[in-house]
Amino acid sequence: MTTYVLTVTCKSTRGIVAAISGFLAGMGCNIVDSSQFDDLGSGKFFMRVSFISEEGKTEQELAEGLKPISEKFEMDIELYSQASRMKVLLMVSRFGHCLNDLLYRWKIGALPIDIVGVVSNHFDYQKVVVNHDIPFHHIPVTKENKPQAEAKIMDIVDSTGAELVVLARYMQVLSDKMCEQMSGKIINIHHSFLPSFKGANPYKQAYQRGVKLIGATAHYVTADLDEGPIIEQDTVRITHAQSPEDYVSLGRDVEAQVLARAIHAHIHHRVFLNGSRTVVFPPSPGSYASERMG
Repeated sequence: MTTYVLTVTCKSTRGIVAAISGFLAGMGCNIVDSSQFDDLGSGKFFMRVSFISEEGKTEQELAEGLKPISEKFEMDIELYSQASRMKVLLMVSRFGHCLNDLLYRWKIGALPIDIVGVVSNHFDYQKVVVNHDIPFHHIPVTKENKPQAEAKIMDIVDSTGAELVVLARYMQVLSDKMCEQMSGKIINIHHSFLPSFKGANPYKQAYQRGVKLIGATAHYVTADLDEGPIIEQDTVRITHAQSPEDYVSLGRDVEAQVLARAIHAHIHHRVFLNGSRTVVFPPSPGSYASERMG
């Protein structure tokens, strides 16, 4: 028996849930988990259903059977097999805490993805990556060669079939062109002090101002720097007794956890773009433990 995930986005109207559930029952499928959200503000409907094909229906048979429903309700509809792993390209500069965390989660199976390569504008983590039998691509970036560097990155995306790019503390700003080409397929992580504390040492600035919460934000990358649709956030409380170094250490921990959870949500098709925001459904049964590791 094969487990599938069905995602649906369309205009809100009556009969959608009945149509989907009735179709699946008629095809000999058993629904394992179902989430839905009716956005009264935008008038859009979002739904994610995971189900088992108990009668062995193929992905093609299910997709063909869904077409009449999709046309009737004018749906954007996608069908995924849980057996397939998403191909992911990681990018990093000189802060390696997120990269190392993702490699560990991937190695122990807590993050079920295929890492097709790691791109960096420095050599700091070449040995770490190669020791994991993952291709390492050094692509230096300067003001003069930025278009050529991004062209090389896109060549890697195309040649590896990467479906998601993760900026695991990659400290280069991507061009508007690349952001548009990869819309909804690039996830970034950063501290949540923005826009208050900008620059090279935001944690020191936060310490000097007596900040009591350190946070991290994972979001899709858009042409608006650090303002893309947010997928996941978290915070950790600190006190006056902690040093600037403590701030940095705690910040690294929360960044790594938030990024891992955002990737987990994306690869399991739980994230829906809703204008400048996202709809993020909760984890399916059996996936929550792996998502919360760390």
